[in-house]
Amino acid sequence: MRSFEHDYFLEQPISQDMLMSVRALGENRGRQSLYQEQSPQLLETLKRIAMIQSVESSNRIEGITVDRDRLEAILVKKAKPQDRSEKEVAGYRNVLAEIHANASRLTLSPDLILRFHREMYALTGEKGGHWKEKDNAILEVRPDGRQVIRFKPASALSTPTFMKKLCQFYHQALHERKAEPLLTIASFIFDFECIHPFWDGNGRMGRLLTLLLLYQAGYEVGRFISLERIIEDSKETYYETLLKSSQHWHEAKHDLRPWWNYFLGTLIAAYKEFEDRVGVITSARGAKRDMIRQTIERLPTRFRFNELHRACPGVSYATLKRVLFDLKRQKKVKCLGRGRDAEWERIGS
Repeated sequence: MRSFEHDYFLEQPISQDMLMSVRALGENRGRQSLYQEQSPQLLETLKRIAMIQSVESSNRIEGITVDRDRLEAILVKKAKPQDRSEKEVAGYRNVLAEIHANASRLTLSPDLILRFHREMYALTGEKGGHWKEKDNAILEVRPDGRQVIRFKPASALSTPTFMKKLCQFYHQALHERKAEPLLTIASFIFDFECIHPFWDGNGRMGRLLTLLLLYQAGYEVGRFISLERIIEDSKETYYETLLKSSQHWHEAKHDLRPWWNYFLGTLIAAYKEFEDRVGVITSARGAKRDMIRQTIERLPTRFRFNELHRACPGVSYATLKRVLFDLKRQKKVKCLGRGRDAEWERIGS
């Protein structure tokens, strides 16, 4: 909310690098429909993989982990979740699926955010969907085990008002075209995290809202490449930029630029990966095989089968095995052992 009050975010200086990033992302958005026409089968594969990776990574950032086989059973085969972690993962999946299906028909509001939160916890037996009832703090655990406060969010008493105003400011900024929509979205997500309106689930809700607002603005790369996985891979930077930009937020004297740069960088990384996977393929035929080969190129020179499987969720063991042995015959990889735990080595790297 503080970023929007008195148009504070409009006064932030913007570098040439940031302008170039915004321009590049606009060009990426313009090419999406072309890829959707050229490679529909590949995009369906990427959607399935992104869904699994998004649910897994966003929850794992918060320390919620589920065995990979169980994760795929829950997300792909709709198996019944058995424990607390599986129920939280399934709840996140349900909200994410709604955003994927209905983004254009949803209107950002406090009520929508509360509903998403309630649905995220619906299977756990815990009552979600209400603002925090007592003040909370964002803590850092030091190597010696001590906890220190990294940031003190908005108070519980002020949260309902802050969230109402934040949604109003966001819609007003978009309507009046006061700023580049990507920076408006980034500022909303940043203020949401600074308010920290829930006792639990703020990080996951922030990432779900990020996807919703990006889809509504036409930036749909998160359907095909998991933004949550990219955030997990850069988790240290993610937290550091939030910390840097949150300094003096309560007084509206904070610097949004570290967070803006991180936010835009995450999107650029996603679009680059998307175009790497789609742009080199002229036909949907063999889409999974091409995706596996590209994944092997990005893995370390030596890798294990389970690492490849982890990077290609939704792809069967048989398909992975066939591609590996095809590459082995072509002398592009070699096997250094036996069984699923064997190491493989990329040749010519």
